[in-house]
Amino acid sequence: MVLALFRFLAWIPLPILHGIGKFAGRALYAWPGRYRNRLRANARQAGYTDPAFARQSAGQTGAMIFETPKVWLRNEECLQKVVSDDNDVVRDALAEGRGILYLTPHLGCFEITARYLIQHGPITVMYRPPRQAFLEPIMEQARNTSGLRAVPATMQGVREFVRALKRGEAVGMLPDQVPGGGEGVWAPFFGKPAYTMTLAGKLAVQTGVAVILTAGERLAAGQGWRIHYVRLPEPLPTEPHALANAINGAMETLIRRFPQQYLWSYNRYKVPKGAPLRPSDTE
Repeated sequence: MVLALFRFLAWIPLPILHGIGKFAGRALYAWPGRYRNRLRANARQAGYTDPAFARQSAGQTGAMIFETPKVWLRNEECLQKVVSDDNDVVRDALAEGRGILYLTPHLGCFEITARYLIQHGPITVMYRPPRQAFLEPIMEQARNTSGLRAVPATMQGVREFVRALKRGEAVGMLPDQVPGGGEGVWAPFFGKPAYTMTLAGKLAVQTGVAVILTAGERLAAGQGWRIHYVRLPEPLPTEPHALANAINGAMETLIRRFPQQYLWSYNRYKVPKGAPLRPSDTE
């Protein structure tokens, strides 16, 4: 039933999907509750205080949800709608003969980026299994396409990442996903301490690969997406806190290019079980 719904949505033209999604997102935002409060609070933390900004952001979240079935199931059609003005960032990194660690925050259409990057070579991405078990077969079908391999966020997945990077291939992960207790450090994110994963930094230091942050900007009127890149300057710091600071700073730079499309409703500042207290909470 769910797969049939996804297939139906995938056939709808992208401009209509985005329009429906934006309407649904704004409608949900109009309902008072935790979702609206968190979106507002996180956007304000980054300096975006205009109520219109929050409504636009909610609409973009709706567009992200409704475009996902199309990206998953109509891959070639979607890739024809992708452009990029800075592919040289990737070409320069590839010319160095090293692997590449792509970090894709919850910004824009993060499902389209890995599919676009396949043109440069195979890529392995890490994901967390969905909370709703019925979505697992759909995600398995959608994410394991030619040149794109998905591995779970487990130790086995980490080992697969290391092997791929040592082969000179590319891997991709979400750097702003809150890690479990003991798997991160507190680092500033838009001026507030956020529990930040150390895995990305450890992989980069261990394998000596290039680190590139990337995101797919959703274009107006359902025209498609534009891929952006920000490469982390080298040499990379090796101390975990310093490296987490560098990654979060690069994320901020990328997010500010099209901030309405960041997932401000994500609980980025939560304190996971087993994590040390947030620095500001101990003062």
